[in-house]
Amino acid sequence: MIPSTSPFTPASTVPSVPPVLAEDVRSGFVEGRHRGSLVLLGPEGQVELELGEPGIPVFPRSSNKPMQAAAVLRAGLDLSGERLALAAASHSGEPFHLDLVRTMLAEHGLTADDLQTPPDLPVDPVEAEAYLTSGRVRDRVAMNCSGKHTAMLAACVLNGWPKESYLDPAHPYQKLVRMVVEESAGERVAAVGTDGCGAPLMAISLTGLARAFRHFVLAAEGSDERRVADAMRAHPEYVAGTRRHDTWLMREVPGALSKTGAEAVQAVALADGRALAFKIDDGGARAVGPVLARALDLLGVEGDVLRRIGRSPLSGGGVEVGGVRAVF
Repeated sequence: MIPSTSPFTPASTVPSVPPVLAEDVRSGFVEGRHRGSLVLLGPEGQVELELGEPGIPVFPRSSNKPMQAAAVLRAGLDLSGERLALAAASHSGEPFHLDLVRTMLAEHGLTADDLQTPPDLPVDPVEAEAYLTSGRVRDRVAMNCSGKHTAMLAACVLNGWPKESYLDPAHPYQKLVRMVVEESAGERVAAVGTDGCGAPLMAISLTGLARAFRHFVLAAEGSDERRVADAMRAHPEYVAGTRRHDTWLMREVPGALSKTGAEAVQAVALADGRALAFKIDDGGARAVGPVLARALDLLGVEGDVLRRIGRSPLSGGGVEVGGVRAVF
Protein backbone atom coordinates (compact mmCIF):
# COMPACT_ATOMS: atom_id res chain seq x y z
CA MET A 1 0.00 0.00 0.00
CA ILE A 2 1.33 3.47 -0.93
CA PRO A 3 1.57 5.61 2.23
CA SER A 4 -0.34 8.89 2.39
CA THR A 5 2.93 10.84 2.09
CA SER A 6 3.77 9.27 -1.26
CA PRO A 7 4.57 11.73 -4.07
CA PHE A 8 2.74 9.52 -6.55
CA THR A 9 -0.64 10.59 -7.93
CA PRO A 10 -3.54 8.47 -6.55
CA ALA A 11 -4.86 6.04 -9.14
CA SER A 12 -8.28 7.69 -9.16
CA THR A 13 -6.79 10.97 -10.44
CA VAL A 14 -4.29 9.61 -12.97
CA PRO A 15 -5.18 10.97 -16.45
CA SER A 16 -6.13 8.48 -19.12
CA VAL A 17 -3.37 7.29 -21.44
CA PRO A 18 -3.02 9.91 -24.21
CA PRO A 19 -3.22 8.87 -27.85
CA VAL A 20 -0.26 8.20 -30.12
CA LEU A 21 0.51 11.33 -32.12
CA ALA A 22 3.62 10.10 -33.96
CA GLU A 23 5.55 6.93 -34.75
CA ASP A 24 9.23 6.22 -35.35
CA VAL A 25 9.48 4.04 -38.45
CA ARG A 26 12.87 2.42 -39.09
CA SER A 27 13.34 0.24 -42.18
CA GLY A 28 9.56 -0.05 -42.48
CA PHE A 29 9.19 -1.22 -38.86
CA VAL A 30 7.51 0.87 -36.14
CA GLU A 31 10.12 0.95 -33.39
CA GLY A 32 8.63 3.66 -31.18
CA ARG A 33 5.53 5.72 -30.49
CA HIS A 34 5.06 9.23 -29.13
CA ARG A 35 1.91 9.93 -27.14
CA GLY A 36 0.63 13.36 -26.26
CA SER A 37 -2.17 15.89 -26.21
CA LEU A 38 -3.13 18.48 -28.80
CA VAL A 39 -5.74 21.17 -29.34
CA LEU A 40 -6.72 23.11 -32.48
CA LEU A 41 -8.74 26.32 -32.25
CA GLY A 42 -10.79 27.79 -35.08
CA PRO A 43 -10.79 31.47 -36.09
CA GLU A 44 -13.43 32.35 -33.51
CA GLY A 45 -11.53 30.59 -30.74
CA GLN A 46 -13.74 27.51 -30.84
CA VAL A 47 -12.17 24.10 -30.24
CA GLU A 48 -11.94 22.31 -33.58
CA LEU A 49 -10.02 19.25 -32.41
CA GLU A 50 -8.93 17.81 -29.09
CA LEU A 51 -6.62 14.82 -28.75
CA GLY A 52 -5.65 13.51 -25.35
CA GLU A 53 -6.32 15.90 -22.50
CA PRO A 54 -5.36 19.44 -23.53
CA GLY A 55 -7.31 20.86 -20.58
CA ILE A 56 -4.84 19.47 -18.05
CA PRO A 57 -2.10 21.92 -16.95
CA VAL A 58 1.39 21.44 -18.36
CA PHE A 59 4.61 23.40 -18.12
CA PRO A 60 4.77 25.17 -21.52
CA ARG A 61 8.49 25.72 -21.03
CA SER A 62 9.79 28.27 -23.59
CA SER A 63 6.40 28.51 -25.29
CA ASN A 64 5.63 30.92 -22.42
CA LYS A 65 8.31 33.34 -23.62
CA PRO A 66 6.00 35.69 -25.55
CA MET A 67 4.15 36.31 -22.27
CA GLN A 68 7.43 36.88 -20.43
CA ALA A 69 8.46 39.40 -23.09
CA ALA A 70 5.12 41.20 -22.84
CA ALA A 71 5.71 41.52 -19.10
CA VAL A 72 8.98 43.32 -19.85
CA LEU A 73 7.02 45.89 -21.86
CA ARG A 74 4.39 46.14 -19.14
CA ALA A 75 7.23 46.92 -16.75
CA GLY A 76 8.00 49.96 -18.89
CA LEU A 77 11.05 48.75 -20.80
CA ASP A 78 10.86 50.13 -24.34
CA LEU A 79 12.17 47.30 -26.50
CA SER A 80 11.39 46.84 -30.18
CA GLY A 81 12.63 45.08 -33.30
CA GLU A 82 15.37 42.52 -32.90
CA ARG A 83 15.77 43.33 -29.22
CA LEU A 84 12.17 42.51 -28.41
CA ALA A 85 12.30 39.35 -30.54
CA LEU A 86 15.42 38.27 -28.64
CA ALA A 87 13.60 38.88 -25.34
CA ALA A 88 11.14 36.16 -26.45
CA ALA A 89 13.81 33.86 -27.85
CA SER A 90 15.24 30.41 -27.40
CA HIS A 91 18.10 31.46 -29.62
CA SER A 92 20.44 29.08 -31.41
CA GLY A 93 23.62 30.72 -30.16
CA GLU A 94 24.61 32.02 -33.58
CA PRO A 95 27.07 34.95 -33.57
CA PHE A 96 24.37 37.55 -34.25
CA HIS A 97 22.42 36.28 -31.21
CA LEU A 98 25.38 36.44 -28.87
CA ASP A 99 26.48 39.83 -30.18
CA LEU A 100 23.06 41.35 -29.55
CA VAL A 101 22.83 39.88 -26.04
CA ARG A 102 26.16 41.49 -25.18
CA THR A 103 25.06 44.78 -26.76
CA MET A 104 21.83 44.79 -24.77
CA LEU A 105 23.65 44.05 -21.54
CA ALA A 106 25.96 47.01 -22.13
CA GLU A 107 23.07 49.30 -23.08
CA HIS A 108 21.52 48.77 -19.65
CA GLY A 109 24.69 48.90 -17.59
CA LEU A 110 24.78 45.14 -17.14
CA THR A 111 27.42 42.46 -17.70
CA ALA A 112 27.29 38.74 -18.32
CA ASP A 113 27.99 38.26 -14.61
CA ASP A 114 24.52 39.66 -13.86
CA LEU A 115 22.88 36.84 -15.81
CA GLN A 116 21.69 33.87 -13.75
CA THR A 117 21.40 31.58 -16.74
CA PRO A 118 23.45 28.39 -16.30
CA PRO A 119 26.66 28.37 -18.37
CA ASP A 120 25.90 26.45 -21.53
CA LEU A 121 26.78 25.81 -25.17
CA PRO A 122 24.68 27.04 -28.11
CA VAL A 123 21.58 24.91 -28.45
CA ASP A 124 22.08 24.49 -32.22
CA PRO A 125 24.46 21.52 -32.77
CA VAL A 126 26.20 23.24 -35.72
CA GLU A 127 26.82 26.34 -33.64
CA ALA A 128 27.91 24.29 -30.62
CA GLU A 129 30.55 22.50 -32.69
CA ALA A 130 31.86 25.78 -34.13
CA TYR A 131 31.82 27.33 -30.67
CA LEU A 132 33.94 24.53 -29.18
CA THR A 133 36.24 24.39 -32.19
CA SER A 134 37.05 28.06 -31.66
CA GLY A 135 38.28 27.23 -28.15
CA ARG A 136 35.41 28.78 -26.21
CA VAL A 137 33.78 27.19 -23.16
CA ARG A 138 30.27 27.14 -21.76
CA ASP A 139 29.10 30.55 -20.61
CA ARG A 140 25.93 32.36 -19.57
CA VAL A 141 25.52 34.37 -22.78
CA ALA A 142 25.59 31.24 -24.96
CA MET A 143 22.65 29.74 -23.06
CA ASN A 144 19.55 29.93 -25.28
CA CYS A 145 17.53 31.99 -22.76
CA SER A 146 20.13 34.73 -22.32
CA GLY A 147 18.11 37.26 -24.33
CA LYS A 148 15.09 36.76 -22.11
CA HIS A 149 17.19 37.10 -18.97
CA THR A 150 18.86 40.24 -20.29
CA ALA A 151 15.45 41.83 -20.85
CA MET A 152 14.31 40.79 -17.37
CA LEU A 153 17.38 42.40 -15.81
CA ALA A 154 16.96 45.54 -17.89
CA ALA A 155 13.40 45.88 -16.58
CA CYS A 156 14.78 45.58 -13.06
CA VAL A 157 17.35 48.33 -13.70
CA LEU A 158 14.65 50.61 -15.12
CA ASN A 159 12.34 50.15 -12.14
CA GLY A 160 14.94 50.00 -9.38
CA TRP A 161 13.99 46.41 -8.59
CA PRO A 162 16.60 44.08 -7.08
CA LYS A 163 18.67 42.28 -9.70
CA GLU A 164 19.91 39.51 -7.43
CA SER A 165 16.42 38.08 -6.90
CA TYR A 166 14.96 38.61 -10.39
CA LEU A 167 14.19 34.88 -10.68
CA ASP A 168 12.21 34.72 -7.43
CA PRO A 169 8.50 34.08 -8.18
CA ALA A 170 7.70 36.81 -5.64
CA HIS A 171 9.82 39.39 -7.49
CA PRO A 172 7.81 42.34 -8.93
CA TYR A 173 8.74 41.40 -12.49
CA GLN A 174 7.73 37.75 -12.06
CA LYS A 175 4.40 38.89 -10.62
CA LEU A 176 3.87 40.81 -13.86
CA VAL A 177 4.66 37.65 -15.84
CA ARG A 178 2.04 35.71 -13.94
CA MET A 179 -0.50 38.46 -14.58
CA VAL A 180 0.18 38.42 -18.33
CA VAL A 181 0.07 34.61 -18.51
CA GLU A 182 -3.27 34.43 -16.71
CA GLU A 183 -4.83 37.26 -18.72
CA SER A 184 -3.65 35.83 -22.04
CA ALA A 185 -4.56 32.20 -21.32
CA GLY A 186 -7.88 33.06 -19.70
CA GLU A 187 -7.16 30.80 -16.74
CA ARG A 188 -5.27 30.74 -13.48
CA VAL A 189 -1.70 29.49 -13.27
CA ALA A 190 -2.02 25.97 -11.87
CA ALA A 191 1.53 25.54 -10.57
CA VAL A 192 4.88 27.32 -10.52
CA GLY A 193 8.12 25.44 -11.11
CA THR A 194 11.65 26.22 -12.23
CA ASP A 195 12.55 26.22 -15.92
CA GLY A 196 15.84 24.93 -17.28
CA CYS A 197 17.22 28.48 -17.34
CA GLY A 198 16.27 29.03 -13.69
CA ALA A 199 13.29 31.32 -14.34
CA PRO A 200 9.88 30.66 -12.79
CA LEU A 201 7.80 28.36 -14.97
CA MET A 202 4.04 28.80 -14.90
CA ALA A 203 1.72 25.91 -15.72
CA ILE A 204 -1.40 26.36 -17.84
CA SER A 205 -3.39 24.02 -20.04
CA LEU A 206 -2.59 23.48 -23.70
CA THR A 207 -5.97 25.01 -24.49
CA GLY A 208 -4.96 28.06 -22.45
CA LEU A 209 -1.63 28.19 -24.27
CA ALA A 210 -3.37 28.18 -27.66
CA ARG A 211 -5.72 30.90 -26.42
CA ALA A 212 -2.73 32.97 -25.30
CA PHE A 213 -1.08 32.82 -28.73
CA ARG A 214 -4.39 33.66 -30.36
CA HIS A 215 -4.69 36.64 -28.00
CA PHE A 216 -1.25 37.91 -29.02
CA VAL A 217 -1.91 37.88 -32.78
CA LEU A 218 -5.36 39.45 -32.42
CA ALA A 219 -4.39 42.07 -29.83
CA ALA A 220 -4.83 45.73 -30.67
CA GLU A 221 -2.00 47.30 -32.61
CA GLY A 222 0.41 48.99 -30.21
CA SER A 223 -0.58 46.84 -27.23
CA ASP A 224 2.20 45.01 -25.38
CA GLU A 225 1.04 41.64 -26.68
CA ARG A 226 0.78 42.80 -30.28
CA ARG A 227 4.19 44.47 -30.09
CA VAL A 228 5.74 41.17 -29.02
CA ALA A 229 3.93 39.22 -31.73
CA ASP A 230 4.92 41.75 -34.39
CA ALA A 231 8.59 41.76 -33.33
CA MET A 232 8.75 37.97 -33.32
CA ARG A 233 7.14 37.73 -36.75
CA ALA A 234 9.33 40.46 -38.23
CA HIS A 235 12.57 39.00 -36.82
CA PRO A 236 12.02 35.25 -36.41
CA GLU A 237 15.72 34.42 -36.80
CA TYR A 238 16.25 36.21 -33.47
CA VAL A 239 13.49 34.13 -31.84
CA ALA A 240 15.07 30.85 -32.95
CA GLY A 241 17.83 30.67 -35.56
CA THR A 242 18.56 30.12 -39.21
CA ARG A 243 18.02 26.33 -39.01
CA ARG A 244 14.90 26.20 -36.81
CA HIS A 245 11.28 25.47 -37.64
CA ASP A 246 9.88 28.47 -35.71
CA THR A 247 11.90 30.71 -38.02
CA TRP A 248 10.79 28.90 -41.18
CA LEU A 249 7.13 29.01 -40.18
CA MET A 250 7.09 32.71 -39.26
CA ARG A 251 9.04 33.58 -42.41
CA GLU A 252 6.90 31.60 -44.84
CA VAL A 253 3.36 31.69 -43.40
CA PRO A 254 2.22 35.32 -43.31
CA GLY A 255 1.11 36.38 -39.84
CA ALA A 256 2.06 33.14 -38.07
CA LEU A 257 3.38 33.34 -34.51
CA SER A 258 5.30 30.23 -33.45
CA LYS A 259 7.27 29.24 -30.37
CA THR A 260 8.54 25.85 -29.35
CA GLY A 261 9.41 24.79 -25.81
CA ALA A 262 11.54 22.12 -24.20
CA GLU A 263 10.03 18.70 -23.55
CA ALA A 264 8.30 18.81 -26.94
CA VAL A 265 5.85 21.65 -26.44
CA GLN A 266 4.69 23.78 -29.36
CA ALA A 267 2.26 26.65 -29.81
CA VAL A 268 1.27 28.51 -32.98
CA ALA A 269 -1.31 31.14 -33.87
CA LEU A 270 -2.24 32.24 -37.37
CA ALA A 271 -3.17 35.77 -38.39
CA ASP A 272 -6.92 35.07 -38.43
CA GLY A 273 -6.99 33.60 -34.91
CA ARG A 274 -6.65 29.91 -35.69
CA ALA A 275 -4.26 28.39 -33.16
CA LEU A 276 -2.78 25.15 -31.90
CA ALA A 277 -0.82 23.81 -28.97
CA PHE A 278 0.50 20.36 -28.17
CA LYS A 279 2.88 18.46 -25.97
CA ILE A 280 4.56 15.14 -26.64
CA ASP A 281 4.51 13.32 -23.32
CA ASP A 282 7.92 11.68 -23.62
CA GLY A 283 9.57 15.00 -24.51
CA GLY A 284 10.75 13.54 -27.82
CA ALA A 285 11.82 16.59 -29.83
CA ARG A 286 12.11 14.56 -33.05
CA ALA A 287 8.32 14.14 -33.04
CA VAL A 288 7.59 17.87 -32.84
CA GLY A 289 8.11 18.67 -36.53
CA PRO A 290 5.90 15.90 -37.92
CA VAL A 291 3.14 16.61 -35.39
CA LEU A 292 3.35 20.35 -36.05
CA ALA A 293 3.20 19.91 -39.81
CA ARG A 294 0.15 17.66 -39.53
CA ALA A 295 -1.61 20.05 -37.13
CA LEU A 296 -0.96 22.99 -39.45
CA ASP A 297 -2.29 20.95 -42.36
CA LEU A 298 -5.50 20.33 -40.41
CA LEU A 299 -5.77 24.08 -39.83
CA GLY A 300 -5.60 24.60 -43.59
CA VAL A 301 -1.99 25.82 -43.91
CA GLU A 302 -0.32 24.90 -47.19
CA GLY A 303 3.13 25.19 -48.72
CA ASP A 304 6.58 23.68 -48.94
CA VAL A 305 7.33 24.83 -45.39
CA LEU A 306 5.13 22.01 -44.06
CA ARG A 307 7.26 19.39 -45.79
CA ARG A 308 10.43 20.95 -44.40
CA ILE A 309 9.02 21.20 -40.86
CA GLY A 310 7.60 17.67 -41.05
CA ARG A 311 10.86 15.96 -42.06
CA SER A 312 12.39 14.08 -39.15
CA PRO A 313 14.63 11.37 -40.64
CA LEU A 314 16.10 8.39 -38.84
CA SER A 315 19.52 7.20 -39.93
CA GLY A 316 21.36 3.90 -39.93
CA GLY A 317 24.91 3.39 -41.08
CA GLY A 318 25.12 7.02 -42.05
CA VAL A 319 22.16 6.95 -44.44
CA GLU A 320 18.46 7.70 -44.04
CA VAL A 321 16.52 4.52 -43.24
CA GLY A 322 13.24 5.90 -41.97
CA GLY A 323 11.63 8.76 -40.16
CA VAL A 324 9.08 10.01 -37.70
CA ARG A 325 5.53 10.36 -38.98
CA ALA A 326 2.38 11.87 -37.51
CA VAL A 327 -0.52 9.42 -37.13
CA PHE A 328 -3.62 11.56 -36.46
